[in-house]
Amino acid sequence: MTPHGPTGSTGPGTPTGGTDGTDAAAVRRRTLRTAAVALGAGALAAGYLWHTNPHQPGQLLLPCPFRLLTGLLCPFCGGTRMAYDLMHGDVATAFHDNAVLLVLGVPALAYALTRWLADGLRGRRRPMKLTARGNAVVLGTAAVWLVARNLMG
Repeated sequence: MTPHGPTGSTGPGTPTGGTDGTDAAAVRRRTLRTAAVALGAGALAAGYLWHTNPHQPGQLLLPCPFRLLTGLLCPFCGGTRMAYDLMHGDVATAFHDNAVLLVLGVPALAYALTRWLADGLRGRRRPMKLTARGNAVVLGTAAVWLVARNLMG
């Protein structure tokens, strides 16, 4: 048998986190640490956004670099306004801000993060990556949405 994990122990009862030999406890700790940092950063950003209405001019928010360079709406434009509206319970306005991001992006992100967290807590590493088909679907959807929303005005 080959050694498993950082201690070099062998046997069927040795927890492993994946093909790279990482033990399950280390994967769980790393997952919890990453999730805690992301949750903290997200809470800080949500707290700031709660009090900063992006629908009002003059707010201190990051501008879209694509829109600054081209004058066109990117597939994510309206995402900040959408998040603000969702936090304040205004789903209809959030849909108006960015319909595709709300209907497809939010559920897809929630699914991917939940799956990553569940596997990490089970001690299994799950890299956050898409297959070639997944990349084609995401990029194709983004391209169609970019064209459609700029033609609609």
